[in-house]
Amino acid sequence: MGQTAEVPVPDGAEHVVARLRRHGRILVLPSLLLVAVAGATAYAVPWLDDGWPRLAAIVAGALLVVLGSLLPYLAWLSSRTTVTTRRVIVRRGLFVRVRRELWHRSGYDVQVARSWLQRMSGSGDVRLETGHEVAVVIRDVPKPLQVQAALHELMADAHALGGPAVGPAARPAAFASTDAVTWGGR
Repeated sequence: MGQTAEVPVPDGAEHVVARLRRHGRILVLPSLLLVAVAGATAYAVPWLDDGWPRLAAIVAGALLVVLGSLLPYLAWLSSRTTVTTRRVIVRRGLFVRVRRELWHRSGYDVQVARSWLQRMSGSGDVRLETGHEVAVVIRDVPKPLQVQAALHELMADAHALGGPAVGPAARPAAFASTDAVTWGGR
């Protein structure tokens, strides 16, 4: 799990509990491709004739690196889930940004699914279902059982404390915290 902290909330302000990204395991193949393409291009270019064959090899190598290594890395960087004391914020998308929020107060079902490869690497998919809309799936998150337990605890705290009303329109005017992600921020 990314950054985690037990944050007491006596003032009722929103605090970041965890920032999550997909497991770094998904970057292994793009990294290997980068090394292989760089090595093959560096080996092949001196053996090729001057002119267009060398240029074609360099352009093909660069294209493979951009499509096979750079884009997957940027996609990994652009997808992030933030768990706060009030809500779960899921941001995805490289060219088209999608942001979804689930308030702990509204309640949702938390399920964990793990393949054999995910179990070996200590990751899994956490599925959040509200019953009203399409489920939110946090894919390949490290320590999914710990994430599930934390979400259950945050939901219980939100219900016990009579957390905020559901939705951004019901946000109190004094919704300012140094830890909270503000509207329009990244």
